Amino acid sequence: MGLVNLRAVGTTTHEGGASIPLTKEQQLRRAVMCCMLWENQFYESGQSIADRITQLASVVPVLTVQQIARDAKHKFKLRHVPLLLLTILAERKAAPKELIADLITRVDDLTELLSLYWLKGKKPIPAQMKKGLALAFAKFDEYQFAKYNRAKAIKLRDVIRLAHPKPKDDAQKDLWKRLIAGELKTPYTWETELSAGKDKKEVFTALLSENKLGALAFLRNLRNMLEAGVDIGLMRSALAKSKKDRILPYQFIAAAKYAPSLEPDIESSMLECLAGKDRLFGNTILLVDVSGSMDDKISAKSELTRLDAACGLAIILREQCESCRVITFSSTAVEVPPRRGFALKDAINQSQPHGGTALGGAIDLINKTTKYDRIIVITDEQARDSVNAPHGLGYMVNVASYQHAVGFGPWVRVDGWSEAIIDFITESEKAD
Repeated sequence: MGLVNLRAVGTTTHEGGASIPLTKEQQLRRAVMCCMLWENQFYESGQSIADRITQLASVVPVLTVQQIARDAKHKFKLRHVPLLLLTILAERKAAPKELIADLITRVDDLTELLSLYWLKGKKPIPAQMKKGLALAFAKFDEYQFAKYNRAKAIKLRDVIRLAHPKPKDDAQKDLWKRLIAGELKTPYTWETELSAGKDKKEVFTALLSENKLGALAFLRNLRNMLEAGVDIGLMRSALAKSKKDRILPYQFIAAAKYAPSLEPDIESSMLECLAGKDRLFGNTILLVDVSGSMDDKISAKSELTRLDAACGLAIILREQCESCRVITFSSTAVEVPPRRGFALKDAINQSQPHGGTALGGAIDLINKTTKYDRIIVITDEQARDSVNAPHGLGYMVNVASYQHAVGFGPWVRVDGWSEAIIDFITESEKAD
């Protein structure tokens, strides 16, 4: 993130538009904040993006890489790429135990970190990584260990053997002994209950009644619960009570696709993330990319697209703006009705054919015809034309990991698809 006011240096986007030079820190943030590790994107392979992250994180100042890793984990809610950054920091002898313990938030992060560190072959584990793994190991309880104690190449007992965590009391010592011996209690989860052949309706009803289904698991199982005939009132109540701090805006959109009867409740839950956030005063233009590349899937196993991610951001930004006009761009620019919530997503998606990426033309047209205090562009930045400066405050919100960026003049660059973007924009304007 930061200001860019530079001239072209001869590079172009994947669609041929003039791109701008970025600092190595900006390049690293751009590659990281929208990265589902190893997943191919429309124009670039997952491997090439991971290689770029590795190369950049090896030369960017270590304190900066550490902060990017924290932001990716805690603000942008990414799981794998912060662990990759930890392995690179470890190679640079700059991954302190406290940082490692902080970024390990799930039991399977323990084994995933080792898997990434040994990706190109086994090698000695640095002392700070062992200490960080030990600190993190002590954070988890029997339920969490049992849930993720899987028969993989690297097992939780391997972490104990390598890191030598010290139990805080006899109960924890006994727990770890049972983990090593394979004697943990079978966790009470929807997966284990259904695999035991139990009735779907009974399983989900019990989990919801006892508040034992996490928010993300709830959203991902909405279709299963509806098909099983779970009481809709119980589902609404459970959704209202669930913690949603690790849910990204586009994941609510996915849930609404599978459970339209619960769309109002899902929409309300999505907007809860805005509580306490500052308003964006004045006149705002939201300019949303609906070009063909935005229809690319976020990951191979997902039905969600980068346009879904863009729409999720547009929905929450729309709510925070005092006065807002929403315009889409592809081969042309089209203003959409001033709807809210999921209705805005539908209006954006259906506004025009999803073709080329004439972002520069859209900016020029808006600059000629519209007065605004700020313009927020949500895009993968693969414009086919030159993108000039905004006539007010300008934010280029990037939702892909592609190498080249666009936008001449004082554009503020933001990468990611979390509601943390609102915080960044408001804090940036306070600073100004």
